[in-house]
Amino acid sequence: MSQQFILETSRLLLRPFAAEDASSLYLLNSDPLVLQYTGDVPFKDVNEAAEFILQYNHYMQYGYGRWAVLDKESSAFLGWCGLKYSPEKKESDIGFRLHREYWGRGFATEAAKVCIDYGFADLGISRIVGRAQAGNISSHKVLEKIGMTQIGILRDGSEHWMLFEKLPPGK
Repeated sequence: MSQQFILETSRLLLRPFAAEDASSLYLLNSDPLVLQYTGDVPFKDVNEAAEFILQYNHYMQYGYGRWAVLDKESSAFLGWCGLKYSPEKKESDIGFRLHREYWGRGFATEAAKVCIDYGFADLGISRIVGRAQAGNISSHKVLEKIGMTQIGILRDGSEHWMLFEKLPPGK
């Protein structure tokens, strides 16, 4: 198992995706409730998830990205969380996705908070945004719990996304 942990909390370890995550990532993206508010489509199979991991170049290209979230005690793959740089928007966003059995236990908030703190303190990011579909109340709550402020609504066709932002401490 890959042991290059980027971040740690009292309950979680975050690290770059590794080949051994393909099956868990496939299962995560196969759950219609997990994908309900994402706009993403499921992987066709485990091989497509493995290919995604092999092609995922955000770590090398930008120095950060989405990270696998593991339970510290059991090493179980809970999902992913992290920052993603979008060069066309010139911004970094926070994102998270967990297997349904880990919802409602504070894991998304815990992982997102450590990612935000890392982005400001270690990476020197000047602004982090978060987006969640209007109906995704659980994600709105996570974004608010990590100190983000709703600043607007984005319309993408028939979908409405709430836009949140956070600036570094002292800004």
